[in-house]
Amino acid sequence: MKVVAFSGSARKDGNTALLLKTVLVELEAAGVETELVQLAGQETRGCIACYECFKRKDGYCAVQKDSINDYLDKMKGADAILLGSPTYFADVSSEMKALMDRCGMVSRANGDMFKRKLGAAVVAARRAGAIHVFDSINHFFLIGQMIVVGSNYWNIGMGREKEEVAKDEEGMQTMRVLGQNMAWLLKKLED
Repeated sequence: MKVVAFSGSARKDGNTALLLKTVLVELEAAGVETELVQLAGQETRGCIACYECFKRKDGYCAVQKDSINDYLDKMKGADAILLGSPTYFADVSSEMKALMDRCGMVSRANGDMFKRKLGAAVVAARRAGAIHVFDSINHFFLIGQMIVVGSNYWNIGMGREKEEVAKDEEGMQTMRVLGQNMAWLLKKLED
């Protein structure tokens, strides 16, 4: 069993990555292999609507100037996908939006290739706007016929400065429960 997590923050090792790492610790404790990919510093742009992925149907994006095809391989090789984003003007970061648009389009062009994989959204917020981010990421999972895993509250942590989210006790507990729930479901599906 493998879970790949993508941090869509422009800030490497920021609050979004910290929240994702908290989920991954629980998965690793349950014997699940994990990987964290941070989009910070990557030159990834959005979909250019060329529709080559629908013509080629090879499971890859025709644009090869960035790492999206590597990310697609990581998603294809995983049993579950975590997408984490900070809250930027009540929505996902541009890095996360590019990942979702491009990988989502390639998946759709190839028979919803992430169908029945598990997915969960993780959101870092300073104060407000996080529910829309949470919904945006979950819409990516749901349109791709993925199974969305929940926690004991919305998967949101509050904090602005680097590592400040660690002070949000409820948010951190929500991440731990999310990791436990995802591990439980992965094991049930494996049986």
